[in-house]
Amino acid sequence: MSQKLRVAVPVALALSLSACGGLVGGGAKAPPWLLTLTPQAPAPDSIIRTAGPGEAVVIDLPVVPKEVRANRVPVHSGPTAIAYVKDLTWVDTPDKLFQDLLTETVTRMTNRVVLDPNQATVEPGITISGNLTRFGYDAQEGMVIVRYDAALTRSGGKGVETRRFEAKEPANGTAASVAPAINAAANRVAIEVAQWVGN
Repeated sequence: MSQKLRVAVPVALALSLSACGGLVGGGAKAPPWLLTLTPQAPAPDSIIRTAGPGEAVVIDLPVVPKEVRANRVPVHSGPTAIAYVKDLTWVDTPDKLFQDLLTETVTRMTNRVVLDPNQATVEPGITISGNLTRFGYDAQEGMVIVRYDAALTRSGGKGVETRRFEAKEPANGTAASVAPAINAAANRVAIEVAQWVGN
């Protein structure tokens, strides 16, 4: 199922990004807004589904490196230097936001029942886990990069599939450009994961 993403899809921010300035930096000053991820896959009119034993999907919290686990958006400047985008703060940690985005996107794009990992009483048919190794801005490339190394495990030990998903979006390092770019890149990855899971 291929879908073209609309470039102008809004990112769920509390205030307009047009007033942002500055490339990267720190500082103790509180940001004027908080950033989240919004699904771009079209929402169905209603969702009423059933699943038998071994037919549901569970999406685990992804493993993230230390620089991604923070509530700031990392900026990679070479192989060792890391800063953070000025005036850009997540409403929650990126691993949780990305898990929520994956869950909602798979729900919207497939006919599968998607369960919360805490619903352990129901055996899922498929479990999606993985490492969210990149989730920020690369200053050398001038790109936001989202990279997710995923594993699809079927119930009963019937096999494991692995796949790397990566999406890049151009940005200039400011909050005004990085915020919509990282939302678009994360959605591209989430849509590809949903297509991988299938119906």
